Amino acid sequence: MQFSLLQIHDIIDPQAVTVLVFLLIAFIMLSFVVSGAEVAFFSLTFKDINLLKTKEQSYYKRIIDLLEDPKGLLASLLIANSFANIAIIVISNVLIDSILQIQKPQAVWIDFLIKVVAVTSILVLFCEVIPKIYANHNNIRFLKNFGVITEGTYYLFHGMGNWLVKYSDVIERKLSRKARNTYSLEELDHAIDITTNNSASEKEKNILKGIVKFGNITVKQIMHTRTDVSGIEYETNFQNLLHKTEELHYSRLPVFKEDLDEVVGVLNTKDVLPFINGEKDFDWHSLIRPPYFVHEHKMIEDLLKDFQHKRIHFAIVVDEFGGTSGIVTLEDIMEEIIGDIKDEFDDEDSGFKKLDEHNYIFDGSIMINDVCRLMNLPADTFENVKGESDSLAGLVLEIAGEIPQQNQVIASGDFEFIVLEIKKNRLQKIKITIKPHVVAT
Repeated sequence: MQFSLLQIHDIIDPQAVTVLVFLLIAFIMLSFVVSGAEVAFFSLTFKDINLLKTKEQSYYKRIIDLLEDPKGLLASLLIANSFANIAIIVISNVLIDSILQIQKPQAVWIDFLIKVVAVTSILVLFCEVIPKIYANHNNIRFLKNFGVITEGTYYLFHGMGNWLVKYSDVIERKLSRKARNTYSLEELDHAIDITTNNSASEKEKNILKGIVKFGNITVKQIMHTRTDVSGIEYETNFQNLLHKTEELHYSRLPVFKEDLDEVVGVLNTKDVLPFINGEKDFDWHSLIRPPYFVHEHKMIEDLLKDFQHKRIHFAIVVDEFGGTSGIVTLEDIMEEIIGDIKDEFDDEDSGFKKLDEHNYIFDGSIMINDVCRLMNLPADTFENVKGESDSLAGLVLEIAGEIPQQNQVIASGDFEFIVLEIKKNRLQKIKITIKPHVVAT
């Protein structure tokens, strides 16, 4: 295809052509990124998201932050992609016209066919197929590499996106009011209450509710926090080890050097039994088993499978910095389904005491989801005020904004929290009062 610069100048300014070409490339790149991001974000599994939450790098945090508003994110990406595709069509049409007019006049249908084939090829190949295939197979890498562009697109279009989401939600509620196929956990709990017959005990209903919620619970929600963990120091001699295991009555104990952030193994106390009457200076370190570490955001459903596969009952829970945040056992997982399991060494005081229908006393270390369950409240009752807290003590500290005084009353919505006991700045006992007009579900 031979033509002179003079011919081009007669049709369209060469500088304008250059600008249009650069704009076309820019919009193709934008469409590539936005189209791929749409697939990458919404192909992330729960495991991927929980793994990203443990990362400290800014580009991983950006992904989690954007996922906080999934509907707004999707709307922004779709709007941006639509604008980019329209711009590609318009610019391509102008450029193709400028090229075709330089040649001898063509039939109208030939011009139209050339435009359709050229523009469709660009949109399908570079704006749909390639980015989506790449993003589907490399979702985290794609979001890491193009996170800045995606975030900029979200903030540019989220106003319009939120407006569309608002009205689409209204339409969705009207259309799906009579035929909904998805239900919240609270709705499923209520369904269990009203569909089980009178012969079903409260314990049986709770087991069914535990099964329903099982797939949505993380290790952090059920673990024993670090402050409640007892272990064996690596340099402990055998006689002190025997006294320690007899005093604690635990079947498994973490073994650490210096502090719990350096767990080197797990001691199964049954392994010690054959050597009780043996040498007093027996080297018990040969009995230590390798530790199994899990992160806080691992789902307990996956952890149960790991326990079954590895044939272990005990795991060390670590936070995003690699420090020990607690321990979790097979018993903790099973209790989420069948309720509390007590043995002969468990105290009768389970950290919970019901005074009446509106007043309860809890240990500060109890998990928030356990508080809601014991008070027959929806699991998300304190979702908007708990911040990053998982324990009742953390919830009270989050609401108070400081370490409260003993017997201080902290009010929040329909609840009052009274700190009954404090030890070394730890909230040991907390009383919760439900205001009478609040009806438990």
